[in-house]
Amino acid sequence: MPIRPNTAESAPREPEVQAQDVLLQACGSGNRLAFETLYCATSARLFGICLYYLGNRAEAEEVLQEAYTSIWLKASSFDPGLASAYTWLATITRHKAIDRRRARRVHEPLEAATQWAAKDTVIDSIERERQGNAIDRCLATLAEDQQRYIRVAFFEGCSYAELAERHSIPLGTMKSCIRRGLLVLRGCLGL
Repeated sequence: MPIRPNTAESAPREPEVQAQDVLLQACGSGNRLAFETLYCATSARLFGICLYYLGNRAEAEEVLQEAYTSIWLKASSFDPGLASAYTWLATITRHKAIDRRRARRVHEPLEAATQWAAKDTVIDSIERERQGNAIDRCLATLAEDQQRYIRVAFFEGCSYAELAERHSIPLGTMKSCIRRGLLVLRGCLGL
């Protein structure tokens, strides 16, 4: 069962974040206008995620469409107590892009994405910096090997099997190491 933050102690949420939460919840009730509004507000940034992982504009557009189809179908499962709407959307999009990338078996870093990334608002920049600092702080509490494995698995999209092979470690050991590290990160981030 997921650990929920204590809402009484949670920091107030920015108006834009709250608006996206409300829109996504309305999508879960089948509100097409809310879905259209949410798409307009988030598609450029989510396209940037697709492009970062895929490096190909046409393929990124296809994956973005798949992501929004999945978002529409899963919107009723969104819980604003666990994550913001954008975090939820970005996670689905990231997973779709990584799945497509794995299907191609391409795992090199992609530099082409920076030219396509959409301009961020000040709120986006502040939130990303805050989250990034928290993640970096929590990653620093892990052993050096765990940090490296988690970064490669989640930021570069490598599978456990690929990591195990790359570092000559049994697959079960790699999975256990990453799982223990993720549990520590989850506790550190208050998730």
